Amino acid sequence: MVYPIVKLGDPVLEREAEDVTQFDTPELHKFLEDMFESMYAAKGVGLAAPQIGFSRKISVIDVSNGENPADKLVLINPQIVHIEGKQEGEEGCLSIPGFREQVRRAKRVTVRARDARGEEFEKTGEDVLARAFLHETDHLNGRLYITHISALKRDLMKRKIKKLQRSGEWG
Repeated sequence: MVYPIVKLGDPVLEREAEDVTQFDTPELHKFLEDMFESMYAAKGVGLAAPQIGFSRKISVIDVSNGENPADKLVLINPQIVHIEGKQEGEEGCLSIPGFREQVRRAKRVTVRARDARGEEFEKTGEDVLARAFLHETDHLNGRLYITHISALKRDLMKRKIKKLQRSGEWG
């Protein structure tokens, strides 16, 4: 099932998601399948549960865009445990369609999370994967990538979105 993507302005995107406490259930496995399907349908490389209206600390990532099944990652209750270096690159968000900005992030990131069975693991990513770890973890903590850009750029973006909302093209 493909879920619609929640857009900027929905309160679920601006509050910390709830921890997952039950693992390895048929419902969780189906939800994860649906999350990947929704992410691929929206042409994203990552998707957090709040982006489809569920306030749970779950995100899926696939930097290969479905090309390499080994790249599919499920992060449940993730925590960033190590960051190093710096990179700057263009970043967008499925919840803020049509907008992209330069964002400075760590170049190398280690995340500790649980998988669908509840098994804890750590994974280190660089470049695009490091960016995805930080971007999706931000979502689970009620933050959007626009918190990492200048107040001026953020204000201009929000004004454009308000204009789109008034004209019925956003929402």
